[in-house]
Amino acid sequence: MASPRLRRVIFWTGLPVLAVVVLVAVWSWSWFIPLIERQASAALGRPVSIGDLDVDLGRVSEVVVGDLRIDNPEGYPTDPPFATVPRLALRIDVWEYIRSRRIVIPDITVDRPAVSLLARAEGDNNYTFGNGQTDIDNQTPEESAPPVIPEIGALRVREGRVHAKLDPLRSDMELKIETREPEGQPSSLHVTADGRYAGQPITGELVGGAVLSLRDENSPWPIRLNLANGPTKVALEGTVRDPLRFGGANIRLDFSGPDAALLTPLTGVPIPATPAYRLAGKLDYGEGAFRFSDIDGKLGNTDIAGSIAVAPKSPRPEVTAALRSRRVDLTDLAGFIGGTPEGKAKPAQNRGRVLPDTKISVPRLRFADVHLTYDAGQIRGQVMPLDDMHVKLDIVDGAVALKPMRFGVGKGRIDGNFDLAPDGETLSLNGRVEFQRVDLSRLMGVTPMGEGQGAIGGRANIQTRGRSVAEMLANGNGALTLGMAGGDLSALLVDLSGLQIGNAVLSALGLPSRTRVQCFVADMGLRRGVVQTKTLLIDTDDSLISGSGEVDLKAEKLDYALRTEAKNFTVGSLPTDILLRGTFSNPAVRPEMVELGARAGAAVGLGIIALPLAILPTIQFGIGEDHRCEGLVKRAR
Repeated sequence: MASPRLRRVIFWTGLPVLAVVVLVAVWSWSWFIPLIERQASAALGRPVSIGDLDVDLGRVSEVVVGDLRIDNPEGYPTDPPFATVPRLALRIDVWEYIRSRRIVIPDITVDRPAVSLLARAEGDNNYTFGNGQTDIDNQTPEESAPPVIPEIGALRVREGRVHAKLDPLRSDMELKIETREPEGQPSSLHVTADGRYAGQPITGELVGGAVLSLRDENSPWPIRLNLANGPTKVALEGTVRDPLRFGGANIRLDFSGPDAALLTPLTGVPIPATPAYRLAGKLDYGEGAFRFSDIDGKLGNTDIAGSIAVAPKSPRPEVTAALRSRRVDLTDLAGFIGGTPEGKAKPAQNRGRVLPDTKISVPRLRFADVHLTYDAGQIRGQVMPLDDMHVKLDIVDGAVALKPMRFGVGKGRIDGNFDLAPDGETLSLNGRVEFQRVDLSRLMGVTPMGEGQGAIGGRANIQTRGRSVAEMLANGNGALTLGMAGGDLSALLVDLSGLQIGNAVLSALGLPSRTRVQCFVADMGLRRGVVQTKTLLIDTDDSLISGSGEVDLKAEKLDYALRTEAKNFTVGSLPTDILLRGTFSNPAVRPEMVELGARAGAAVGLGIIALPLAILPTIQFGIGEDHRCEGLVKRAR
């Protein structure tokens, strides 16, 4: 019979063993499900439920989760939920975490996951988790340290589906996701898309190459994408060394389509209307920005090269671009300066109006912060007196600074500096243009009838506000001062003024097709949309021509008169006013019919002979001393 001492030893030894046996017999990992659900729900900001949980402990432990469900946030339908996963299995290298605190997951298997992405027109969505503060770009370097990302070996997805209904993007499409593991070949990730995006049909296929080690930098991850969104085509092919961060990318990207404006919903960058285009280059990611570099493309008849970087910052993405063209056709860039590219349908305007009255979208200007420099080595066109171009554009929170917008003309240049600031639905504009010895022979060289020598100098300024180009001109205040020595009158009137009535004016004035200009001076004022003439004088070999009147930019009406005075007496030659009247869309040119005696009397006291002294600095500005203007200078004195 066992002694009391032995019985006590058996009791205290057997009790723990029995407890362990009983615990093992009834143990269930499901006991941890409520705890995991509570923590996951708090982290994601919406209910999370788990149907089953099993863990196989070991140096590399396996965790299997069954019937995982992540609900939509409050205010969204209960069904379908944000995501369901009938079975999720992952293996975790426990020993590696204990030794180095690295999270190493040799493989993940996701069976038949279903995800429903919803975004409403009001701006909210069901895929922003937690408190929604996902942007770290405005934090300090210490605060924005990257989170620990698990090192994933293999990812397997079987029969995955994503439904994306994104009202702000006018999108409703289905994505199918799966990995394929053909016998004897590496696995690959396949994603197909079908539906509508940005109101256009979309189809696409992405092949992600071997998904054996997403973080093995010695084995770049191949990727290939072909996408068609309406008429826009996108092709992408290359490798990525760090797919989870899109780092170390060596990718060739090609865009093509009939209008680059259709790229706005795909790229997140506001792009004006353009002619047909093709752009190709290298895509990479680094320093918080996607970079599209080594660009080689065509925009209509214009070649495009350079680089574009897009940083997805908050509250707006930041776009930095340095672009250049060897040869540019300005009609291809009309959309960037508020016009309509050739071949595109022009927006409807008020009947009988000429000035564009399409409203400028202030919210679109706030779509992104843009910093652009653009250089064109040669400007081409049917009638184009400009040689080259340099533009520096900055848009920050909707405020536009165009400083400078420079054009070369022969040995001279035209410099413009403009500031536009949003104010509600309108824009305030403050602009200044300087004409620096603009080569007249370069201007005349593009005309079929013009010859001339000399230089045009002067300046212009405008201050205004409005919602369209027409409204800004109608509200504008400013001035224009020009001076020129030498030239050809016919070419000047027909080509520089841009009026189709130029030939009619010359005929009415009784001038030959080519009349040499000794000197030209213009001093105009702009007040509340009305251009008023202070001085307009043209000194030719045979005549003096003066102009008076006004041009109403708001009503788009002309009320102007030109008078010619012969320098030498000619029998039957009397001064006659030529009237320019009517609207911009329907102008009329005719001589003013008055009694002969009244005209003769008017000729005696010509105001044109006694020019105001203020004209002297005007004709000297921008053109220097030139003997061809000495006649007008003497009259001024």
